[in-house]
Amino acid sequence: MQRYFCKGKKGNEFILEKSDYFHIEKVMRMKEKDQIEVVYNKDVYLCELNNFHVFQLEKLDKKEQIEPEISLIIPLLKEQKMDYILQKATELGVTRIIPTVMERSIIKVTEEKEEKKLIRWTKICKEASEQSMRTQIPIITKIHHFQDFQNLEGVKFICSTREKENNIKKLLTKHKNCDKMYIVVGPEGGLSEKEEANLVKMGFVPVSLGTRILRVETVPLFLLSIINYQNME
Repeated sequence: MQRYFCKGKKGNEFILEKSDYFHIEKVMRMKEKDQIEVVYNKDVYLCELNNFHVFQLEKLDKKEQIEPEISLIIPLLKEQKMDYILQKATELGVTRIIPTVMERSIIKVTEEKEEKKLIRWTKICKEASEQSMRTQIPIITKIHHFQDFQNLEGVKFICSTREKENNIKKLLTKHKNCDKMYIVVGPEGGLSEKEEANLVKMGFVPVSLGTRILRVETVPLFLLSIINYQNME
């Protein structure tokens, strides 16, 4: 069943985005009395279409496994790679995505373009959340710099190509029941030695992902899949 996130409610009617009404009518070609699911304040409702208005039928029970709050700190990337990470990380349960300026990132975003980027990125995550039947859309923050990550609380680690001993399996086994994670993924070419050293001073732990060198867009999928597997009941 198709799921949509609601932006408001008036009595028994849910108010969706204009793009959602278009999707219901023109893309999905739904008809009168067809049913959809609507997420409102993290609760899920079974709804019915009436003249392309959306009316609540009943509130549905949620069955969600307990998962840690995961924040991905990622470099600014070319559009195709960025879109891929946003979509797939959302499907795999990321909580927050923090685009960050890094030395070796070839993409620069001006203040004038940042707002448009954030709107577009949020739309991608909204659609991926609906497709994967989530009850929450990941937060896409404004663009950060590494100095913004002082005093973060939780398990904090860097995906490092320099680290050889401390691997991802050891770290996740040690912190199996953690509530909050911050994961730094470097750009093509990796983090510079200075960047990695500064993050270590902030309490981030360098972690090896194994002997293979993964593409930057592969790393979040690899990590989130491992974390999901570990948290399965």
